[in-house]
Amino acid sequence: MLIQDLLKEKNMSLYKLSKESGVAYSTLNDIVNGKTQLNNCSCETVYHIAKSLDVSMDELVEPYMHKRMTFENFKSEVCHRVKDSGDINFIVNTLKSDLIREYYQRNWYLESFYLLAMIDYLSRINNVPLCTDYADIRCQRLRETVFPRGIEIIAAMTHDDSVYQKALEEAIPEFKHFNIIESEIRNVA
Repeated sequence: MLIQDLLKEKNMSLYKLSKESGVAYSTLNDIVNGKTQLNNCSCETVYHIAKSLDVSMDELVEPYMHKRMTFENFKSEVCHRVKDSGDINFIVNTLKSDLIREYYQRNWYLESFYLLAMIDYLSRINNVPLCTDYADIRCQRLRETVFPRGIEIIAAMTHDDSVYQKALEEAIPEFKHFNIIESEIRNVA
């Protein structure tokens, strides 16, 4: 569980955690805001934070150990999971895992939005009611449009920006809602 989640669960402020743990407020603030990675902190710092939050060091560090892959690799991995598990199983497993919320809380907005768009798209084409747990995230979107790497390469090689317009026109609405351009999720090897 992330530190900010543990603080909410224990109704504790960052200031109080700093006082109880002896870890500088600025250090804790940097960890919570992603400026400092908890897994890069000294064992002593992790120990004091874990002890003050009444969790093991392993429990505290585990959520911070995930490495972020490139967005193109992430998309490919998600599309392969859809292909391998099937639409409905993918929806169920993704909702059970709550990865959408986890990525969002890590500020991994691309991943969070992409998964939510995939869930919404698969729900629409399979006539499954939308999960309402993510209404707050559905109100968000990326500031800039994210095109597939292939579209960017074609546009750069041909010096033809109309490639972007065509991609926008062919984009799946659920992805486009978040400013992510995706037109094909099934064409994976």
